[in-house]
Amino acid sequence: MRTRVIAGLLLVPLFILIIFGGTPLYIGEAIIISIALNEFYKAFEQKDIKPLYYIGYIFSIYLLIKNYLQLPISYTYTLIFILFLISIAPILMVKRNIIDIVVTFFGIFYVAVLIDFIVLTMDNFSEGNIYVWLIFIIAFMTDTFAYFAGYLFGKHKLIPKVSPKKTVEGSVGGILGSSLICLVFGYFFKIDLKVILFLGFFGSLVAQFGDLFASSIKRYVGIKDYGKLIPGHGGILDRFDSVILVAPFVYSVITLFIK
Repeated sequence: MRTRVIAGLLLVPLFILIIFGGTPLYIGEAIIISIALNEFYKAFEQKDIKPLYYIGYIFSIYLLIKNYLQLPISYTYTLIFILFLISIAPILMVKRNIIDIVVTFFGIFYVAVLIDFIVLTMDNFSEGNIYVWLIFIIAFMTDTFAYFAGYLFGKHKLIPKVSPKKTVEGSVGGILGSSLICLVFGYFFKIDLKVILFLGFFGSLVAQFGDLFASSIKRYVGIKDYGKLIPGHGGILDRFDSVILVAPFVYSVITLFIK
């Protein structure tokens, strides 16, 4: 419980940035992504993999510029192509291998591109300042209700080889909790309740996939936490493992069914 309270307090600055929106949010996102990329790349160094950190940092700075200037998606594709060309040079000079490059660009996709959907949800919809909260409601309510349901009723392990403490009962509790809180939110803000229920139910599944996927990476590279932002409580990626997948899910559902 103490860990969850501290983790929640860590997100207060982000929530303040979301309330303000605009340039403060863009700058905050770029900082968060840069820290998260550093954590991601550093984790893979445990496997003697050497990602190109500067490629990831260039992309995070680009996201700040892209969001501020409202650049079209074609600019993103062009930059990724240019960065890929740049990354080929170290391979040809035998200073890096293909796995280093694969991890570099997977980090850009998994961390930078997916987290950026928070800003896209804010900016691309007329009521984005309302919809964006669904990302955090789904992710954090899933985590909270899953924790308590697992603590009170948990008997059957979910996927013990990936995350030994998670239970089937906790998973179900997370889904029910997310669905319930989303329904309350949707009712209050007059959002189609059928869409909201869909978001709450399947978004919770996505959140749990995100959590388990992040855990599987940590288990693969042999670390307990991605970072040491607060000793004993992990880093940015440990706090955002569910949000990373929920953000594009919420954006996609809104695009298909609400916009």
